[in-house]
Amino acid sequence: MFHLGFEPERLSDEHITALERMRVQASTDILTMVTLANSGHPGGSMSTLPALLLLYANCRVDPAAPLDDLRDRIFVSHGHISPATYSTLSAFGFCDREESIVGFRRFGSHFSGHVEISVPGVEWNTGNLGQGLSVGVGAALAGRLVGADPKADLREQSHDAAYRSIVLMGDGEQQKGQISEARRLAVKYGCTNLIAYVDANRLQIGGACDHVMPQDIAAGWASDGWDVIECDGHDWQDLYAAFRQAYRGGERPVVVIARTIMGKGVDFMEDLAKYHGQAVPRDALDGAIAQLGGVNRIDEYEAIRNAMEPGTLGHHFPENPPPRLTVGPARVYEAGTVTDCRSAYGHVMKELAEGNNNERIKVAAFSADLEGSVKLNAFHAESPAGFIEGGIQEHNSATASGRLSKEGFVTFFSTFGIFGVTETFNQQRLNGFNRSNLKLVCTHCGTDVGEDGPTHQVVDYVGLLRSTFDWNIFVPADANQCDRIIRVVADRAGNDFVGMGRSKMAVIEKADGGAFYDGSVGFVPGRAEVLRDGDDGAILAVGPMVGPAVAAHDLIFAATGKRVRIVNMASLRPYDADAIASAAATGYVLTAEDHHPDTGLGGIVGMELADQGIATRLERAGVNQWPMSGKPNDIFAAFGLDAKGLADRVIAALS
Repeated sequence: MFHLGFEPERLSDEHITALERMRVQASTDILTMVTLANSGHPGGSMSTLPALLLLYANCRVDPAAPLDDLRDRIFVSHGHISPATYSTLSAFGFCDREESIVGFRRFGSHFSGHVEISVPGVEWNTGNLGQGLSVGVGAALAGRLVGADPKADLREQSHDAAYRSIVLMGDGEQQKGQISEARRLAVKYGCTNLIAYVDANRLQIGGACDHVMPQDIAAGWASDGWDVIECDGHDWQDLYAAFRQAYRGGERPVVVIARTIMGKGVDFMEDLAKYHGQAVPRDALDGAIAQLGGVNRIDEYEAIRNAMEPGTLGHHFPENPPPRLTVGPARVYEAGTVTDCRSAYGHVMKELAEGNNNERIKVAAFSADLEGSVKLNAFHAESPAGFIEGGIQEHNSATASGRLSKEGFVTFFSTFGIFGVTETFNQQRLNGFNRSNLKLVCTHCGTDVGEDGPTHQVVDYVGLLRSTFDWNIFVPADANQCDRIIRVVADRAGNDFVGMGRSKMAVIEKADGGAFYDGSVGFVPGRAEVLRDGDDGAILAVGPMVGPAVAAHDLIFAATGKRVRIVNMASLRPYDADAIASAAATGYVLTAEDHHPDTGLGGIVGMELADQGIATRLERAGVNQWPMSGKPNDIFAAFGLDAKGLADRVIAALS
């Protein structure tokens, strides 16, 4: 094991001898672990292996400090080449070689079928092809932001960076459109500290790449403004020279496209697409390893694997908490104020920039060509370096912002709900799986987007995020509560979604006047607030339905003399189970939401009542079919979500 740092112009004979010895052992390990597990991806692992070995022999990485702030970040986007990744990491002391072989793809092991960050040296859980370059862009942006002047546009500053970001990919993967999105953003923001590597073995699961989906890979990268270096991926000197040129940097990001052979080193595997994802048969393993020059120890490893106790569910992923912020005092919108939550969000973001982005950038914000609509203008003006305009490329922005949130920056990503959640659900799902700390603030949620129609009326975002295990969900009732929520999520770790509509609405008031969410009422995740008390029934409302619910309370009392409890359920994950149980004790519960009632608040309440074994009458008001274009108030009325509709429903139920 040695470290060169890409300093020598050429590799010495001793270096090549050492690398070749490592390749033989790592290739042997690849075949052994895949055959032992009887599943995995040996072919691409063997074609990418030389690149991995050279990178770990030269990049600024240290097994004694795998999360050092100034390390180079090495991402393996085609995470199915986990055998090559694990064998390389074990060769350089990041993990135990025997453990990686006997534990590969075994339940409870850290050595999953696709790379996972529980293994030291792995930077991101990958496997869904096409996202790795976006991850690398997020890390490269972080490297640039470390020393950036907060008051100047990042594009106008020098290309200095604290470290390099390297992303390895397959050639079949280049068919993914998100890669082009990432390439363009990297060029726009001068990420010359970003290096891409394409393992061009010309094969994918379905056969030849040119047969499955023809493309000119080099021309595509060049057309997006990257420098392209092509080389022989199995010639140590040629590959080293390409990486050295890329690592030493230039005026643009660099991609190294290496001509390689799937299954390199074993004649019956070479250039056969079936070995993309097929193990070498047990009876052929001796011959395969002999060709490599290794020693077959599979019987020994099999005995160890068979003697192991069954694994346990789950394992630790390292956390990368964001910095603590100065969030400032709450801004109070007085009773009678009519404004939108997104404007309140914009005001807080401006204050966060003023209070934190002075000496250096602590808070960054991504937009997707909607800066004005999501009210990030003031943040952008106050902290130009912290504002990242990702364009109409939401998939890339979702992933890149997720990675940036793990690099020591409080990171917001704002767009419309339909784009930030529904369109990019898989990206947000993987952000959660990777323990990012993203603050996803989406406006224009629900049918409140009105005239734009059903393509933009996102009524499934709560259900989608609830189907993950890692996203908190908050939907404010008014500008005051929005102000509190944004200040809370800005200063804590984890993935937080904050959703809001487009329209202006009146501030929620106390029964005796004055803003309910005044300076004395903060936001606590998992806590609901009773806005109007009553024991004759309860309306549990969220977001833009809270105002109509409060108005319905007065209509119901005027018509029947009965007092119905009004509860603001702004925190949908975590949610207030006690508030639900207490509401059920009134004998009647109506949920109200600008969302699909099966997967939003209605679903949550029904599930919780069932889990607690509570029997009560439950009705769920929401968007139960595709809506239409129209004024939001007309849409609400059509679904019985206005004050009259809610009141009529309760009066009928209680009569």
